[in-house]
Amino acid sequence: MTEPMPAVRDTIDTRRRAAAAERTVPRQSVAPGIHRVALPDEGLAEVVCVHCGTQSHGPRCPVCDHPHRVQDRFEADLGLVSLVTDRGILHARNEDAVAAAVVPDDSGQPETIILVVCDGVSSSPDPQAASGTAVRTGVDACLAALAGDRTPEEATAAGMAAASEAVRNLVGPDGDAPSCTYVSAIVRTESGGRISLTVSNIGDSRAYWLAAGETATGQPARPGHPGPLTGPQKLTVDDSWAQTLIEAGAMDEQAAMADPRAHTLMRWLGADAGQQPWSGDSIRTYFVEGPGALLLCTDGLWNYLPKPVDLTGRALGVPTAEGARALVDYAVVCGGSDNITVALVPISGGR
Repeated sequence: MTEPMPAVRDTIDTRRRAAAAERTVPRQSVAPGIHRVALPDEGLAEVVCVHCGTQSHGPRCPVCDHPHRVQDRFEADLGLVSLVTDRGILHARNEDAVAAAVVPDDSGQPETIILVVCDGVSSSPDPQAASGTAVRTGVDACLAALAGDRTPEEATAAGMAAASEAVRNLVGPDGDAPSCTYVSAIVRTESGGRISLTVSNIGDSRAYWLAAGETATGQPARPGHPGPLTGPQKLTVDDSWAQTLIEAGAMDEQAAMADPRAHTLMRWLGADAGQQPWSGDSIRTYFVEGPGALLLCTDGLWNYLPKPVDLTGRALGVPTAEGARALVDYAVVCGGSDNITVALVPISGGR
């Protein structure tokens, strides 16, 4: 695992990325009152042509047809959720993707938030196609299921199944199969004001609960417990070689993560992953009272900040968009060895 650099919060590179992503991607209305966004979206990025100086959208300049420089960072703000995805330093392109939707209640107040984050598997062909397809399909399927009065658990399962099928259908004529990880969350205000977090994962993209205090446990909390989560903690279990070694008792976490096969995936989305690539306990529901925040992220972040308490220290105590940027900036400054994607949802008590 890469060792974090000292806590440098600002560099020329991170400032440039933040400035380039400054224009928030417009919210897309998919139904009355429902807003959704998916990143990266090159079609929505406003770029200045390095050849003729024309400011426009799309992959090529409409004036001189010169290809646009790929934007390093995309950001979006849906009010109660901040999204940031960044190419990082070492990768030539961003193979991560993130999508979110906010659903209001009858009074127009936000009631449900849906998030999906995916990390394209670099060893597969067109991994960015897999991740982009999965996040959009997953969010849309969750929206449809919730509109049909399905429970958050049922909607989450519908999202995973739809995303899995969509990515399987991307297989090329030569049999090459794009693939990706998948982590999702549905944040819902239940009757009585209690807030539920229903999370799912396939692969090693993660969900965390961030809150003040010491880390409650090294492993995910027990899902479905009626009491609220206490202290920052990881909510998902990686489908990885390292986690398999840990669960088998063959190695402790530090030794397992140092193994060169640590990030080898045991489960993923793709035509080569089977009809149901998720495990029986991939879907978990927790209850929270706040204050705190839900974080979904790819390993481009948690490679540098795996501990919930360290993530909490950088993400909380500032506006949500600043907290999301701070997490991504930290990973960039530490070396940016992978694409970095963050979805952050603040949760206050009594919401």
